[in-house]
Amino acid sequence: MSADFDSIQANVFTPICSVCHIGADAPQGLILDAEHSYNLLVNVPSTEVPSILRVDPGSPDNSYIIQKLEGHAAVGGQMPLGETPLPASTIAFIAQWITDGAQPSAAATAMATAADFRIAAVSPEDGDLLPVAPSQLVIGFTRELDATRIDAQSVRLERIGSAGDAPETLPMAIRVSVPAANARALLVTPLTTLRSGQYRLVLSGGSGAEVSALDGSRLASPIADANGERLVARFAVAEAHAAETP
Repeated sequence: MSADFDSIQANVFTPICSVCHIGADAPQGLILDAEHSYNLLVNVPSTEVPSILRVDPGSPDNSYIIQKLEGHAAVGGQMPLGETPLPASTIAFIAQWITDGAQPSAAATAMATAADFRIAAVSPEDGDLLPVAPSQLVIGFTRELDATRIDAQSVRLERIGSAGDAPETLPMAIRVSVPAANARALLVTPLTTLRSGQYRLVLSGGSGAEVSALDGSRLASPIADANGERLVARFAVAEAHAAETP
């Protein structure tokens, strides 16, 4: 094992953590498979202690993942929960990766220059039925975003209801941000608890609000509709309470 993201994913997140942290039922909405883990960890606030980042690049002691792995986090038990703790040497590799700036995988870096600008991952995923309401949604892209062009008009979170026989959508109040150390992620934070029901996440096609890459590239996928808008995901919340936070 080595102190880089590829090695940590292959030796820790995939075989150990993603046994539980997978799919719509992932604890605290933290999915740790190879597709989602980086965008859901780096510079993303913990849902248990929102004042602490899950991974704070350059600062392992202030990273919630290290606190959970070492067993001294303010909330909950040591991870992996109910299993043998990770060896100190393994935690040291993760801490060193964070100290070195929590860089992404080599494959993701190569993709950022070679691939079209598109959505690489989203949480919740399209079609997910969530047992509890998410406290944060994440859209991961193949290239770094132009954060200066992104605001609350760039993306909408809508609750899907009905008026008679016709569907209607109710925009939800959200906060939108791009983490400084993870510019390929767009964080969408609902400002109110999402009640049980159907929701959809949409990227705007409005003038001046369209999401674009730092190099000026426009999204190639998903395909925009006639209004220039792009449906990112539809998901449902099964219960009327939020993910557990202290």
